[in-house]
Amino acid sequence: MELRPAQFARQLAAEPLRPVYLVAGSEPLLVQEAADAVRACARDQGFGEREVYDVDSDFDWNRLSQGLASMSLFATHRLFELRLPTGRPGKEGGEALREFCENPPPDTVLLVTSQEWSKKHAGKWSEAIARAGHLVVFWPLKSHELGDWLLQRLRSRGLVATPDAVQRLADRVEGNLLAAAQEVDKLALLAGGTREAIDVDQMEKLVADSSRFDVFTLVDAALAGESARAVRMLAALRAEGDQVAGLMPMVAKEVLGLCALARASEGGRLAAAMRDAHVWQNKQAAYRRAIERHPSSRWEQFVAECGRIDRSAKGRGDGDPWLQLERLLVAIADGRARGLLAS
Repeated sequence: MELRPAQFARQLAAEPLRPVYLVAGSEPLLVQEAADAVRACARDQGFGEREVYDVDSDFDWNRLSQGLASMSLFATHRLFELRLPTGRPGKEGGEALREFCENPPPDTVLLVTSQEWSKKHAGKWSEAIARAGHLVVFWPLKSHELGDWLLQRLRSRGLVATPDAVQRLADRVEGNLLAAAQEVDKLALLAGGTREAIDVDQMEKLVADSSRFDVFTLVDAALAGESARAVRMLAALRAEGDQVAGLMPMVAKEVLGLCALARASEGGRLAAAMRDAHVWQNKQAAYRRAIERHPSSRWEQFVAECGRIDRSAKGRGDGDPWLQLERLLVAIADGRARGLLAS
């Protein structure tokens, strides 16, 4: 059955574990927490063995089939996790998943997770999962939904806040759910036990400014294709007194890493290259989209542009380094904007 996120936790608590779950979406925190809920439920129901498979372009689907078919020497209940970063198992993988759903082994649960999902990802394999188990997709929260999400999160930690205070928290975290979750947990420590609603002044004092723009979120915005947000962040950094020369080492490091990954992608080795580069799972989807946006030759151009900006920032080149960096970020964010860079 395909469930809405609000139904998922209730359904999980109300019934024995289904043979298979597909938890997908581009919001890492929500996908991670839903997968954690399945794991916790499995532990509570006596699933004492867990096996994890990371799927890349070289993955041998026979490994999963053999693992599922094998007998365990240590536990009678087993949880198998299949991490599918792209949300696309391919023909062989799709067939393996359909076969599992048609005849799932007893005392076995398969948990499939993906941090990329759209309507184009769905297919016969995901329909088979929905019939045999549950499928839940976590779509990115819209701006008007963040307040309700924060309110529910606060209530789950025993906190109450006024509407203005919730809005102030939403403004602070600027859509970053991981930062929002961290701030709510901190509020639970600082204000836990109080019966009064947290007002906007208290929220100001208790919550750090998680929307302060640093170079990491600046680059993340560009990789996510959010050119306007990246430009706004860069302007905020400039207003706060940052210098381009101080920003460029971190920007260049990210661009160099993306350039290497883009070359690996063209050789069909992206998943292995990400693993070797220790790219965090919650960043892999954004990296993939950025790599799909530009060929490796353009990433090489971005690397060269980083060097030019760095020289300008240190007084050894021409031009305004702030304008050059802004153009680089916009070019990374939008494949149609490559003409902004110097030839």
